[in-house]
Amino acid sequence: MFLGEFEHALDDRGRIAVPAKWRAELGNGLVVTRGIDRCLLLWPMDGWRATAEKLSQLSLMQNDARRIHRLIFSGATDANPDRLGRILLPASLREYAELHDSVALIGLLNRAEIWSGDNWRVERSEAEQQSAQLAEHLFNLGV
Repeated sequence: MFLGEFEHALDDRGRIAVPAKWRAELGNGLVVTRGIDRCLLLWPMDGWRATAEKLSQLSLMQNDARRIHRLIFSGATDANPDRLGRILLPASLREYAELHDSVALIGLLNRAEIWSGDNWRVERSEAEQQSAQLAEHLFNLGV
């Protein structure tokens, strides 16, 4: 389970350290790809397979399905943390998520997100300011 918020530095080779408490969950490898909000998604391999299976069931006759496939699958890369728990983020993914120095790793139960430190602070602030409205909206949807 991925929980918590961690700030790490991106090294000069484009690697980040995976939080120690997440490493056991990633023992069978992981996949990193583009996320929706200019962040990266990090999935343990089993979670990635389940997500990829769901996405594969979208009709390719729909433009939205083709676009989300392109966004998610074309940027996907598999990885295994090295002995120090670091993973290499390809340049194309670092550019997409605007990752430079400070990187925030955000645990979201079955997956994690990787944000630039600056973008994460903006996103977190907006979510905190809108928390009452978000809760009410989701409650009205039956969540």
